[in-house]
Amino acid sequence: MNEKRRRFEALAMPHLDAAYNLARWLTRGGAEADDIVQEAMLRAYRSFDGFRGEAVRPWLLAIVRNCHRSALEQKKRHAAAPLDDRDDTEIAADDPTPEASAIRHGDGRELNKALCALPEEFREVVVLRELEEMSYRDIAAVTGTPIGTVMSRLARGRALLKAELTGGSHDV
Repeated sequence: MNEKRRRFEALAMPHLDAAYNLARWLTRGGAEADDIVQEAMLRAYRSFDGFRGEAVRPWLLAIVRNCHRSALEQKKRHAAAPLDDRDDTEIAADDPTPEASAIRHGDGRELNKALCALPEEFREVVVLRELEEMSYRDIAAVTGTPIGTVMSRLARGRALLKAELTGGSHDV
């Protein structure tokens, strides 16, 4: 096994579940997430020689996010059918956060629907912070936005999620 492959397996592969989890939330579930993760892992491996630093997880999740955006652009160009917003598949990270526990238990469907109903820019920061437990700095690196924007989107996303779950006002 060559050195690049050894390094990639040691540093990037432990974050495969996080990459898949993010892809599932971005795509609102389905087989499309598999394709995005596969493409992201291929891109990550191809460019791994140029990776410098220790923050592999944010780097990899940024690639997943970019693959998702590329897939959306490709769909727009080819006039494909829109994403199905009614997918009730339960999706959860292995982390025992309250959100992940709720998904695994009684309120899973409602929380899943509420998260899927969030606009993408809010959904991705809520998933990265609450389910993946990433720092604001790492989320900023993944999304390519300033930390202040991450904090703002997270606050608005949480408020929208709460409103969606409680039937409250969506004016946030």
